[in-house]
Amino acid sequence: MNFENLYAVYYMQVYSYVMTLSKNQGVAEEIAQNTFVKALSAKSTYCKDSGELTWLCAIAKNLYFDELRKQKKVVSFEENEESISCDDFEMKMESSDFAYKIHCILHTLNEPYKEVFSLRVFGELSFKNIGSIFGKTENWARVTYHRARLKIQERIDEE
Repeated sequence: MNFENLYAVYYMQVYSYVMTLSKNQGVAEEIAQNTFVKALSAKSTYCKDSGELTWLCAIAKNLYFDELRKQKKVVSFEENEESISCDDFEMKMESSDFAYKIHCILHTLNEPYKEVFSLRVFGELSFKNIGSIFGKTENWARVTYHRARLKIQERIDEE
């Protein structure tokens, strides 16, 4: 696929992914654009084993964390565990008050829980793609997402 097609097909997905990380439209636009610039210059290093979107999201993630380091922002996260059903959780996500609580709790989670949860819920990526971004298995992504959900539910129940 040539560069123009790559950009046309994946720009909005990369932009959406970065929005889940940064929660800032300007930052997301800049990092999404820089992702394609870096992809163009590094296309010889592209590993055909992973999908193009996975490769682009990995570049975007690295650029985002580079940006955080430049701004000397420290993001702290905590690990979470407890069980809830997917249906209950997603129905609660529709409530704006509940969504606000989720975002507040999410910002206290340790890595990789925060990012895996964000990629799955807000970025709507598959577990396979999430695992690829981290260089892990699909099962690892599922377990990590589940643990993040459990921790979030535990904190909600405490409140």
